[in-house]
Amino acid sequence: MHPTANALLQRDWPLIARQLQENGYVIIPQALTQQDAQTLSSAYHESTFYRKTIVMARYRFGLGEYKYFRYPLPPLLQSLRETLYAQIAPVANKWMEQLETGISYPGEHAAFLERCRANGQELPAVLILQYETGGFNTLHQDLYGDVYFPIQAVLFLDEAGKDYTGGEFVLTEQVPRAQSKAIVLQPGKGDILLFTTQFRPLKGSRGFYRAHMKHGVSALRSGHRHTLGIIFHDAAT
Repeated sequence: MHPTANALLQRDWPLIARQLQENGYVIIPQALTQQDAQTLSSAYHESTFYRKTIVMARYRFGLGEYKYFRYPLPPLLQSLRETLYAQIAPVANKWMEQLETGISYPGEHAAFLERCRANGQELPAVLILQYETGGFNTLHQDLYGDVYFPIQAVLFLDEAGKDYTGGEFVLTEQVPRAQSKAIVLQPGKGDILLFTTQFRPLKGSRGFYRAHMKHGVSALRSGHRHTLGIIFHDAAT
């Protein structure tokens, strides 16, 4: 196990799980070392790591660029993906139970990837994103196929207010018969944000119901911003 992932195991996971359950997101501060963050952001231009590059404007996704990693993942990312999944799988299972979906997730990430492969989803959905001044990302959900995990992670690799201004992480939450709620976050360099991929359970007068969520990035006013997304399910393309 990578030392950074091992250190992550020492965090207060019952508290993290409770905040994730209550809010649909949680920030784990300083989960990466400054060196980890610098190494990952500096590798953006190392083409051997990546299988596919997406220019957002071409698809009206926003203004910026992102790259999907190829297998094998760098050791730090492989270790973080496995470690985070194992810690939050119980939260995902609780959500599915509350919503009576009939879905459950195995405790180990490797077992979950077998489920993805059985559905034809064999490519890693781990990606690194780069924005320059004016860059943004429209509201979306990262599903990639019929098999998906309901929680994902973003690693923040630059420092807000120093390397860039603007570029806030935006979540929207839509509940039935109500206007959307916006949540605006600005995690620091080295922080990890865990958040809902598509929906989360909320308690109503007649039991639990789905609150649908999307995420995006507001426009950068200056500078550059790199983040790294860890989606726990694999993709078909």
